[in-house]
Amino acid sequence: MRAQYGVPLGIAAVGAAGLLYSAGFEARSFRLRRVTVPVLPAGMRPLRVLQVSDIHMVGGQRKKQRWLRSLAGLRPDFVINTGDNLSDPEGVPEVLDALGPLMEFPGAYVFGSNDYYGPTPRNPARYLLEKVQGRHGLNGNPPVVGAIHNPWEDLRDGFDAAGWLNLTNTRGTLKVEGLSVELTGLDDPHIKRDRYQQVAGGPSGAADFAMGVVHAPYLRVLDAYTADDYPLVLAGHTHGGQLCIPFYGALVTNCDLDTDRVKGLSTHTAEGRTSYLHVSAGCGTNRYTPFRFACPPEATLLTLVGRE
Repeated sequence: MRAQYGVPLGIAAVGAAGLLYSAGFEARSFRLRRVTVPVLPAGMRPLRVLQVSDIHMVGGQRKKQRWLRSLAGLRPDFVINTGDNLSDPEGVPEVLDALGPLMEFPGAYVFGSNDYYGPTPRNPARYLLEKVQGRHGLNGNPPVVGAIHNPWEDLRDGFDAAGWLNLTNTRGTLKVEGLSVELTGLDDPHIKRDRYQQVAGGPSGAADFAMGVVHAPYLRVLDAYTADDYPLVLAGHTHGGQLCIPFYGALVTNCDLDTDRVKGLSTHTAEGRTSYLHVSAGCGTNRYTPFRFACPPEATLLTLVGRE
């Protein structure tokens, strides 16, 4: 009888240990990645861009808040927030407090679906099924009936009051120590709020550098940015796969982007042009699936340098 129950109990124990590790340690093991991207015009001085994404703030996440505040010590030239700041309708004050030191720097933001709507309990296995079924979360569908309305307006007002640019289906320009950076942003493609036709046409040519910003890196958006000759696009949303297999990588991206580009720096080609793409793995999780495995939470400091 001992042998009969020993194997199932052993498997259960390993599974429980894995959940404890992924939720109790790795999901709180925040780190900074550093990436160099050769996209600037020749002769332009390097630019240091801090990208934060997918914070998914839940009340009481003190370690995450302290870590986010500490990022101001990097002294970036500017900050890009690629959305999904919330996972709790009460989380706006804590997001604004955690990002307060970073809002002393020039910055810009787009929103993700979780900024607009609170999460609902879901079976995590549904995300894995997308690999087989070709489905991508909420894309093209309205939020479920009864979805919680997050107070995104308060979040927007806080960012705007700090001087950050709201890039919701619009363009903006940051002034960075005598340089100008043109930013073109979209609302979240994951719930089909993107309106590229409102910003189409490519960089104006009036700024020293231009880049695209979006929450979810859907291929239609990447194609449009690349065809319009943006040298760099920043995105988030994927959580880097969130639950990855060591030495293999992500199983899903929660969008139609391939898993080889689920996080980090890569390239995208469309209509004979190629752009750099950086996808942040983000620093949070949905409050109902607070696990990460082989994919620690992160922010990224991108150093933009002259083209090779």
